[in-house]
Amino acid sequence: MGEGLRVAVVGYGLAGRVFHAPLIKATPGLTLHTVVSSDAGKVHADLPDVRVLADPRTAFDDPVIDLVVIATPNDTHAALAIAALQAGHHVVVDKPFAIDLAEAQAVAVAAHACGRLLSVFHNRRWDADFLALRTLIEAGTLGEIAEVHSHFDRFRPSVPDRWRERAGTGAGLWLDLGPHLVDQALQLFGLPDAVQADIAIQRASAEVDDFFHVVLRYPRLRVVLHAGALVPGAGLRFAVHGARGSWFKHGLDPQEAALRAGGIPGAAGWGVDPAPGQLLRVAADGTVRDAPPPSPAGDYRAFYAGMRDAIRDVAPLPVTADEALDVMRVLQAGIDSAASGSVVVPHRS
Repeated sequence: MGEGLRVAVVGYGLAGRVFHAPLIKATPGLTLHTVVSSDAGKVHADLPDVRVLADPRTAFDDPVIDLVVIATPNDTHAALAIAALQAGHHVVVDKPFAIDLAEAQAVAVAAHACGRLLSVFHNRRWDADFLALRTLIEAGTLGEIAEVHSHFDRFRPSVPDRWRERAGTGAGLWLDLGPHLVDQALQLFGLPDAVQADIAIQRASAEVDDFFHVVLRYPRLRVVLHAGALVPGAGLRFAVHGARGSWFKHGLDPQEAALRAGGIPGAAGWGVDPAPGQLLRVAADGTVRDAPPPSPAGDYRAFYAGMRDAIRDVAPLPVTADEALDVMRVLQAGIDSAASGSVVVPHRS
């Protein structure tokens, strides 16, 4: 298959350096061909054989590029994605898709008009804990689900100096971590009937939201999405309750920590969660008993393998534009709910 599909990553901050570049390099059939960055020395220290360009338009003008990955600050996603699509490339946008629903819709319209593939990097569909939860729900192990609590808490009392923490369009925790939790909820349960959100600033020196508590309302089910920056000893990831049992999960999927530490995706033990959670089953006599929980391994490379196969027209997109737009509908509803103090019905297509 030669050197594989050629990929250009635009941006070499946290997303490009820690996630996209290593995952692309570790996915058979893909070649990391170009990185767009103003700091060639930083890129070449990690990737000595990769071409570095300072201007994204130069990469977009190169016909050898098959796929462009947008890994830049959130407020630049839409314009760069549209430019790459119009130059004839397939495009992956890091989450969030855009800063609001209208921008995201404009990108999707451009992809359709250009006849190019468009996806959004909702990589946490391939978290080990989410895969375990999906297994439990699809097997009916927990019975009809009544409550899902999905947390992504941290303890960061000092506000770091980075664009995500500075006042400006597209910053804040809801647009940073919210897309992960929303996408997972929609994959399991679809669009909610309504959204009720509390989005706040808690740290004294913070300029943008660093807390959210969002309830997705379904006819009977309630899904609670929660994240905060002042949670020492943060541990809860999931608490899921159903008519036949409950599942509790503490600690995050190990892949991000491994990537930050320079781990090689796909290495021995990759994506294996050392703490697969606690499963409680309701027995026929009504007693609650421990049971062995599922423990699948996570693998973010599945996203890029899916992109490779979609471009080759042998499989569907790993994340479709319509799915990504639904995430944006819930994110927008959360913003509107927090601003108005009311329950908001997400806009539907």
